[in-house]
Amino acid sequence: MSELQPQHFEMQVKDQIAVIRLNRPDRKNPLTFDSYAELRDTFRAMVYADDVDVVVFGSNGGNFCSGGDVHDIIGPLVKMDMKELLAFTRMTGDLVKAMIGCGKPIIAAVDGICVGAGAIVAMASDLRLATPDAKCAFLFTRVGLAGCDMGACAMLPRIIGQGRAAELLYTGRSFGAQEGQISGFWNAIHEAEELDAAALKMASRLAAGPTFAHGITKTQLNQEWNMGLEQAIEAEAQAQAICMQTGDFERAYHAFVGKEKPEFEGN
Repeated sequence: MSELQPQHFEMQVKDQIAVIRLNRPDRKNPLTFDSYAELRDTFRAMVYADDVDVVVFGSNGGNFCSGGDVHDIIGPLVKMDMKELLAFTRMTGDLVKAMIGCGKPIIAAVDGICVGAGAIVAMASDLRLATPDAKCAFLFTRVGLAGCDMGACAMLPRIIGQGRAAELLYTGRSFGAQEGQISGFWNAIHEAEELDAAALKMASRLAAGPTFAHGITKTQLNQEWNMGLEQAIEAEAQAQAICMQTGDFERAYHAFVGKEKPEFEGN
């Protein structure tokens, strides 16, 4: 992934961590048709990336993402027919599918505006950090659309509960850092000048861990939504047996016996 040169967002890869930022800070980083598609393809490629174990989706210029660009997306959408509209909404959903299926933990580091599709990107991440100035809103109903965009009606209730999710998706109102942390949407709050360092610290901790096992954890967290309890227990039994075949499991055992810190290699 370090050789990839995205055209519609920024990405740097270092120490097994990929940092992605939307690169239109003057417009509060809106998404376009092109950036949607390129992000989708990038997360699909992450599955096969040996040089990336963790992804940080960061902010840029004091904001995370202002959603779909009014001029580049919303304007053209009102002129499309049903076939074209469905192709677009499926593409946006494919970005969420790609994030879920990339096999790497994703940390959203949110400063400032995080609304519409930007809120979806944060929601689809595994962990979410925010600053005190973060403002998040699933504002689809405020532009005459349903709140059920890009998996929001499935995912948001699992993060913050059905009642809270229903209120946010019906009203489209924004919520800040304190409310988001209380509800469980934000994992932690950091000052703006500390946000990137906190996200990279968390990413480094994950990258130094048993990364193969992290991929299994991500898979199970998502696949078990569609399982009953007995099926989930059996799936986890199989997943854990696979992890017990890894060198990291054996390394952890020997480190424990030797009263040392384990050094994981992701295999």
